[in-house]
This record gives sequence, C-alpha cells and structure tokens, in this order.
Amino acid sequence: MADSQTVRKSSVGVASNEIDAGLRAHMNKVYALMSIGLFLTGGVAYIVGNNETLVMSLFTGMSRWVVMFAPLIVVFAMGSMINRLRASTAQLIFYGFSALMGLSISYIFMIYTSVSIAQTFLVTAIAFAGLSLYGYTTKRDISGMGSFLIMGVIGLIVASIINIWMQSPALMYAISILGVLIFAGLTAYDTQKIKNTYIQMARNGQSEWIEKSAIMGALSLYLDFLNMFMFLLHLFGNRN
Repeated sequence: MADSQTVRKSSVGVASNEIDAGLRAHMNKVYALMSIGLFLTGGVAYIVGNNETLVMSLFTGMSRWVVMFAPLIVVFAMGSMINRLRASTAQLIFYGFSALMGLSISYIFMIYTSVSIAQTFLVTAIAFAGLSLYGYTTKRDISGMGSFLIMGVIGLIVASIINIWMQSPALMYAISILGVLIFAGLTAYDTQKIKNTYIQMARNGQSEWIEKSAIMGALSLYLDFLNMFMFLLHLFGNRN
C-alpha cells in the first residue's frame, strides 16, 4: 500500500515538473512572438513615419479611416476565427496585424521627437516587465479584475471616438491617464490568465490548442504594451 502511494506521489511530481517546464517554454514563446510583433510594428512605423509624403497621403481623406480602423477589424476577425485557423496561419495573421499597426501609428514620428519616442518605449518596457512579472508570480487571484478592466477599455474606445469630433485636450488627457492605468492592470491580468490557461490545457492534454493559445496570449500582451506606450507618449512625449 505504501509503495503504491509512493508511486502515485512520484507520478504526480513528475507530471508537475513537466507542466512547469512546459509553462516556462510556453511563456518564452509568448514573449518571443510579442517581441517580433513589436519589432515589426516599430520597423514599419519608423520607415513610413520618416516619409512625410507617404504619411500625408495615408492620413488625409478616407484613407485615414481605413488606416485607423483596419487593425481593429483584423484583430476582431482573428479572435472570432481562431478555432478554425491553423496555428501557423494564426501566427502569420498576427505578424500581418503587427505590420498594419505600424502603419496605423506611423504618424507619431511626425509629431514627437525620436528621442522622446525611444525614451517612452524604454519606460513602457520597464513598466511592462514589472507588471508582467507580478502577474506571473503572484499567488493572488486577480481574475476578478478582468470584467472591470474590459469595461474600462470599452469606455476608452467610446470616449476616444467621441473626442475625434470634440477635439478636447482635457478629455484626451483624462483618457490617456485612465488608459495607462487600465492597460497596466491588463498586463498583469493577461499574464496570469495566459499562465492559468496553459496549466489547465496541459492537464487536459489539449496540446493542439496550446500553440494557438501562445499566439493569442502574445496578441493580448502586445496590445497591452502598445496601448500603454501610446498613452504614455501622449502624456509625456516631446513634440517636434
């Protein structure tokens, strides 16, 4: 009897170690995909943003709305079709989305100094690393924050659309402050969610979905990082 209990405990220990090792590999993949996405976004934004003629043609007339809302359409479409997509296809769509986002934010190089953009990116990276580390290591369940933060994001989107017509500096300043706080919270929340989702799937043997989960996790953290960066840039960026 004692031997059988020892065997069971040993099996549980081995399975737990395998899950821990798999989780580390999974998180490394998530961060790698996210980093590639940010690199693509930054590269496209830099190339396009330093071509004044191209920026002016993209952000005038109807093309302005296409450039602004195309990434939003792609990310919603990707989320709705993820169950039917292969992991490799979903990864290519994510890279395409990242490049499209670079096009969408390329105007920042016309408005803000390159030094200011680089400094804000560094600050965002440091804040993101700390928040994501907290989400990964904390024993506290922060899943309850999810619905509140999602409601906050919806509120930000609505307020931002309204401010396109109002052009209120005070409202934009308030949106930026709230945006930093909301996406800071989402960084920790999404990191813990990615971790818990992997553990649940690994225990259930859902290896096929784990690859897709890494891509969707990278997308979530990518959006958290990029939005936090944009709001911080609006608050503290030095204009040309």
